[in-house]
Amino acid sequence: MRRHQPGRILPSQITPEAVYLNRRQLLAAAVASGALAASTIATLPAQAEDLAPPPDPRLKFTRNAKYSVNVAPTGFKDITHYNNFYEFGTSKDDPAANAGTLRPQPWHVTVDGECASRGTYAFEDLIKGLPLEERIYRFRCVEAWSMVVPWLGVQLSGLIQKLKPTTNAKYVQFVTLMDPKQMPGESSAILQWPYVEALRMDEAMNPLALMAIGLYGRQLPNQNGAPLRLVLPWKYGFKGIKSIVRISFVATQPRNTWNISAPDEYGFYANVNPHVDHPRWSQATERPIGKGLFAARQPTLMFNGYENEVAYLYKGMDLRRDF
Repeated sequence: MRRHQPGRILPSQITPEAVYLNRRQLLAAAVASGALAASTIATLPAQAEDLAPPPDPRLKFTRNAKYSVNVAPTGFKDITHYNNFYEFGTSKDDPAANAGTLRPQPWHVTVDGECASRGTYAFEDLIKGLPLEERIYRFRCVEAWSMVVPWLGVQLSGLIQKLKPTTNAKYVQFVTLMDPKQMPGESSAILQWPYVEALRMDEAMNPLALMAIGLYGRQLPNQNGAPLRLVLPWKYGFKGIKSIVRISFVATQPRNTWNISAPDEYGFYANVNPHVDHPRWSQATERPIGKGLFAARQPTLMFNGYENEVAYLYKGMDLRRDF
């Protein structure tokens, strides 16, 4: 059993506060010839927050039924007001309350390392020409809560092919914006900043891996990782790095932020596994968000229900050791 050091208080031990109503929501975002236009934050009446805003007609996307679950998505307010995004605070309601300081437009992403297309790209140019899809994915947090989210994005493998990694690239690493003025939580020492995540190249090339730019048919709200975040539905949520500003192709396995912070609790792979508990709680069941505090817990599925699509990636591995 993995145990944390006695007396050490980790960020993940903080009890979430109750989700409170936040009146800011992201409004229109446009795509013209594959490019996203700037978004604005506006104040909406309270009753409007209970419903998802209509999809932005300027975002040209198609539903990918092959990779969408046939389950009703979690409500828009819950998805946008119950988040882990420590750059804006450690409570679940902090990101919605504090993320208005983030400026997601204009946005640039640096690509470097073992690839042919090194350089700094405007966000719009980075994803230009890639098919924009809606995929309804199960989402599972390591803290044993879950959602069903209608993500909008481009398949990560398509983006990687566009960037032309060399044969030396065995891993792809992602880095979040480092700017305490925009992300006040980065002024604290609660984690090592900036936030870093990585995947093995074959994981990144799996067709389930999505580079998300929106949800519910609209551009991502700041608190959900605007303008660009990673979505890996078979892994715990902390692998889904948000507000990405760097993509690096590297030859050796990088360490990720939570593994650096608490290596006995957070591994590199972070695959959803009901048979491997977190040292301080069981992963066998989960609490679906949006169904009330007293809703029955439901069984956690191996690889979050995506076993048929991803189990081959880990054939022969000891998933208790490589957690």
